[in-house]
Amino acid sequence: MLVDKRIYLASQSPRRRELLKQIGVAFDVLPLRAVPGRMDVVEVPRDGEAAADFAQRMATEKAACGWRAVDLRHLLRFPVLGADTVVELDGTILGKPADRAEAEGMLKRLSGSEHRVYTAVAVQHESRVELRLSASRVRFAVLDEAAIARYLETGEYLGKAGAYGIQGRAGAFAEHIDGSYSGIMGLPLYDTAVLLRAFGLAV
Repeated sequence: MLVDKRIYLASQSPRRRELLKQIGVAFDVLPLRAVPGRMDVVEVPRDGEAAADFAQRMATEKAACGWRAVDLRHLLRFPVLGADTVVELDGTILGKPADRAEAEGMLKRLSGSEHRVYTAVAVQHESRVELRLSASRVRFAVLDEAAIARYLETGEYLGKAGAYGIQGRAGAFAEHIDGSYSGIMGLPLYDTAVLLRAFGLAV
């Protein structure tokens, strides 16, 4: 049993760190980019890959990469948590925008529409891997060009799937949410707690 022990977080996301702290999980962050083989985790969907499947594959691969780091660095063998968030609109995956222009295009597409947010969480310890998927629906109000421009000025869109962070100023865009707010942020707390308890951690 791993009761009251730590985990490793295979993510650099400050939001995921905040959410784990919120539910009292002790963790260390694994910087995966320094891990040999990190390039095996190519964050690009395969041809025809559904958004939910893509999120689950990425979370599983990130957890596996983190576990390789535990082996290579001879770290204490605590479970590794990997997560991935994918935004889907009308069957199209909206990834992290490369620049402001791409972010603007995404926000215009999301304006006045309902989209889905999938966040997958995977935990690996030794050869055991467990996975859960959170699926939420978000409907944005109609956004005029001025509102989009003001949001882009904040820079919040950087590094965020779908070009927005629900926990920031874009929270004012969400007319309706059906699902997990923390999942839309990047780490569904209920699903995460279920997984960690399955590995014997007290959550």
